[in-house]
Amino acid sequence: MAYVDLNPVRAGIAKIPEQSDYTAIAERSEQMKRAASSKGQATQPAHLLPFAGNPRAAMPEGLPFRLIDYLELVDWTGRAILENKRGYIPKDQPPVLERLQIDPKHWLYMAQHFESQFKGLVGTAYTLKAACQTLGYRRTPNLSACQRLLT
Repeated sequence: MAYVDLNPVRAGIAKIPEQSDYTAIAERSEQMKRAASSKGQATQPAHLLPFAGNPRAAMPEGLPFRLIDYLELVDWTGRAILENKRGYIPKDQPPVLERLQIDPKHWLYMAQHFESQFKGLVGTAYTLKAACQTLGYRRTPNLSACQRLLT
């Protein structure tokens, strides 16, 4: 995946992965930026296999990796200058979280306390209510935590 996501950078077509056309990393980055600007939960594109984090189950439903770890891996790999490739992410480019306008302190807090703050569904109040309605829930679990931390 990282190889494919870095192809436009390596070919000199894009300066950074999230600016490359027709790549999964560009789509995922755009959704992360939208979620960060609205302080909502970053959802992943439905047509892409989701990142499942680091689950304890042997076969997760999705990629056994956290999205932020993947973004940082691609960013780090893209900064390596390869003799047989003409493009790379320039050293003067800020780190990926800064480029996506995500506050590292907010991201770190959410990453460290995610499981203790949320037990089940997570998202903005609107999407959480819609999901609960679709699932036939009578009440909306996690609503106060989502409103406090994600809106």
